Amino acid sequence: MPDHPTNAEALHEAIEARLRLADQRYTSGRRRLVSFLVAADHPVSISEIEAALPTLPRSTAYRNLVDLQGAGVVRRVAAGDEFVRFELTEELTEHHHHLLCLHCGRVLDVASDPLFETAIADMAETLAARFAFTARDHRLDILGRCAQCSSDPDSAGAP
Repeated sequence: MPDHPTNAEALHEAIEARLRLADQRYTSGRRRLVSFLVAADHPVSISEIEAALPTLPRSTAYRNLVDLQGAGVVRRVAAGDEFVRFELTEELTEHHHHLLCLHCGRVLDVASDPLFETAIADMAETLAARFAFTARDHRLDILGRCAQCSSDPDSAGAP
């Protein structure tokens, strides 16, 4: 597993280096966006970004997210076509999985215990080997309904 930056300044230095490799600059807007993603500690929607950073226009936020994604800093997490969230890549944080609510779009980060992680990695490697595929990593997104949506009688018939 790669070394993860251990403090905020090391994280920003790692991100600046990634952006330089992609011929991009680490502008103040991108830095504010990254700081928000770090502070949020969960995948966030463009609406959450817009509310937290009102001086950063939505179009600029999207452009920055695309550039940050291209540089390997940000990744998209989708619970469905209409629910997209953004988070820092695992290379900059820690390995984790997601629980994705198909009804409200909520995304929960879930850290797994080492035994579970070993079992998942072994199964992924076995599956990859069956197709002569070289696996580098894995992601596990569990799709369903969050506790709030499961207990809401008004959403009983929805996905």
